[in-house]
Amino acid sequence: MSTTSEELAQARQRISAAYDPQLFNQSAHRLADLLALNLDRAQRSEGPVLPWMDPPDAITEARASLHRAETSPDDSSGTDCPERFAHLVTTMLERGLNLQDPRYIGHQVPAPVPLAGLFDAVGSATNQCMAIYEMGPWATAVEQAMVRELGEAIGWAPDSFAGSATHGGSLANLTGLLTARNVALGEAWEQGLADSAARPVLLVHADAHYSVARAAGILGLGSRNTVRVGLDRQGRMDPRRLDEALTRAHSLNQPVVAVVACACATPTGAFDPLEEIAEACRRHGVWLHVDAAHGGAALLSGRHRHLLAGLEQADSVVWDAHKMLFVPALCTFILYREKSHSFDAFRQDAPYLFDPAAPGMAEYDSGVRTVECTKRATVFGLWGVWSLFGRQLFADMVDVTFALGRTFYEKLSEAEDFLPLHVPQCNIVVFRHIPATLRAAPAERIGAFQLELRRRLIESGEFYIVPSTVDGIGALRTTIINPLTTPAHLEQLLDALRRQGQELLRG
Repeated sequence: MSTTSEELAQARQRISAAYDPQLFNQSAHRLADLLALNLDRAQRSEGPVLPWMDPPDAITEARASLHRAETSPDDSSGTDCPERFAHLVTTMLERGLNLQDPRYIGHQVPAPVPLAGLFDAVGSATNQCMAIYEMGPWATAVEQAMVRELGEAIGWAPDSFAGSATHGGSLANLTGLLTARNVALGEAWEQGLADSAARPVLLVHADAHYSVARAAGILGLGSRNTVRVGLDRQGRMDPRRLDEALTRAHSLNQPVVAVVACACATPTGAFDPLEEIAEACRRHGVWLHVDAAHGGAALLSGRHRHLLAGLEQADSVVWDAHKMLFVPALCTFILYREKSHSFDAFRQDAPYLFDPAAPGMAEYDSGVRTVECTKRATVFGLWGVWSLFGRQLFADMVDVTFALGRTFYEKLSEAEDFLPLHVPQCNIVVFRHIPATLRAAPAERIGAFQLELRRRLIESGEFYIVPSTVDGIGALRTTIINPLTTPAHLEQLLDALRRQGQELLRG
């Protein structure tokens, strides 16, 4: 059935209304006002941190919005569109998790510097996407400028290293380990692993992020072939046990694709002794991959840079800007100590995309180095904030939040009804609340109480923290990743846990 000229004219009219610059201008002004108001309220802790809704109810409400435009009178001029836009934005803000509230101290997702979101919005509104330089020239320039800044912060010589941004630490770990696999196993990219005489393995920090085992499965190594190296009393990879595992693999003629160290580990924020680990890897001729997604930002702090001593010896490094560089997700860097390795992850030709008439442009085409072909411009927020405020702001936020981690540990240690479960090296603190009536209870009961208590706390909207386990027993975990959180907020958290705990025990 063909489309009539009248129908096409109506379609063009509706399209023109959606693309109208004046509509955008009016809506953008409403957006700025609503975001500023929400930011102010969140920073003053007005309202819940998490406005809890049961998932089915939230989905029902979200779907209802999809059909309102279809059932409302036709408004091809879009005169009421800014008002409806404001209503939708208001709903988004009222229903979302308020990371800008200083009582949000949960996952390793920050309260981002607000202006970073505006820089990201420029890329979104103009759809600055990447794969080849000519599609996103300024996005590419910004990304590579940040790669060079971060690589030099690690301690690598200018022009000797390379890297790119990608969508999250899991994808960056996958890309880095794919590179290690291709380097270690020769023609694995072209030939696969079916003919391997022995099963290749990864040797990993015992508490490495689950994305590492997931990467092993995707890469054909098998998730069961991630050999977990034992930890020392501080929760760090033990270099002696690593050396033993490497020696054992060599004796079995078992190829080691890479050693995966953490800086820092997700459960407790422990930083591995990278200098000793790097020495063991060098002695055995093995690739060292360091997951510094959370802790990489400590390199920018004069007080905490020592935690990453030896990182410059790693072959590949993952560094999340959407954690301790305080920009919106997703923005992660995969960095290689040797520039040539950045092309080892993928070995493909795509003449329709990569211009054979300009082979020198390959260095600037992100598509040859990342899983993504079309890729959002992920680095505008980081580049913009760094350009506005300078490197010192990032050091300040690391210093403030790491200091709060230590302050919280001290408060827990001084309280009779709380038990810190480690000495924090950063802003991650794991602990338990043990009221007097539970002190003689079995460990399993104490652990279950932590998880029930956390659920009550977040649904109340008072604070947002996350669950954890230590030695298989439930625990509470905080990541103090809002630099506006204060010691007073931490005192309030202890009081809230006590109050919620009493109500829970009363049944």
